[in-house]
Amino acid sequence: MRKTFMAAAAVVVALSAAACSSDDSGGSGGGATHVDFGYIGDFNGASLLAVADSQGLWKKHGLDVKTSVFTNGPLQIQALGTGDLDFGYIGPGAMWLPASGKAKVVALNTLGNADRVIAQAGTKTMADLKGKTVGVPEGTSGDMILTLALKKAGLTKQDVKIVPMDASTIVSAFTSKQIDAAGFWYPAIGTIKKTVPDLVELAKNEDFADTVSFPTAFVAGNDVVAKDRPKAEKVVAALREAIQYRSDHLDETIAATATMLKLPVDQVKADAANSKVLSLSDLDGYTKDGTIDKWLSGMNDYFAGAGKLTGAVDPKTYYTADLFTGAAK
Repeated sequence: MRKTFMAAAAVVVALSAAACSSDDSGGSGGGATHVDFGYIGDFNGASLLAVADSQGLWKKHGLDVKTSVFTNGPLQIQALGTGDLDFGYIGPGAMWLPASGKAKVVALNTLGNADRVIAQAGTKTMADLKGKTVGVPEGTSGDMILTLALKKAGLTKQDVKIVPMDASTIVSAFTSKQIDAAGFWYPAIGTIKKTVPDLVELAKNEDFADTVSFPTAFVAGNDVVAKDRPKAEKVVAALREAIQYRSDHLDETIAATATMLKLPVDQVKADAANSKVLSLSDLDGYTKDGTIDKWLSGMNDYFAGAGKLTGAVDPKTYYTADLFTGAAK
């Protein structure tokens, strides 16, 4: 497991070295506040950053933002802890890390519906995976959907052969049939389907909608929130404007995201269809009426059951609701 994690970390180092600044002026951004911001290269992870860049929101709020692409959320949480990042993006599977005190959630983003348990052709049910080899990026939403689906089928991870893998390895391992199944997500599953069009989807987020929500979020280092509040407020204010723009101009957001990720617009549009975009009024309302606390508490119950958390955690200890709503203009 450690070898897999270190290999993934090496990929991130290489990707981060090629990261670009969102401030066209480069350098210090003309006295602007510098921010190191991580993301994942899909619609959920990149769309708000694409909007903030294309609409000049970073500059508007006096920010010089350098973005770095990562393969998953846990690696970004690690980078926040070491000070290599100020802010990052995580999917639902990594939410246990801020819940355990490793970071702060500064803004909710979308409700994800991109996670699946996929299997090779001929597999009919989750029960058919007993004794089979299953690849999963540990501590991610792929891990979460796999755990939930196994439990629903009356199985545990001990009933299958879990192989921890990073995202790119799962793509190659599944297409070459080195693994029988995977806990994974779109759009990467779309890439696999080009080679394995007859793969089977055994479980999806919607199967658990009655009990668990799958929010994605933006996170900040603990020290950034505690010791550099002005920076945090500027970033959250820019994200709020980007959230509003995205909900009002989804097609333009998809186009900007495609440009940022250097992907076809149709591919990003298909990826966006796997998420529920939330408006600014949604997020403000859900923050104030306790809906977000309910989402996060539900996830904490799952994480406690999965052994990621030792007990109940109050979302107010890691979701900075006052920072999010206080950044309203």
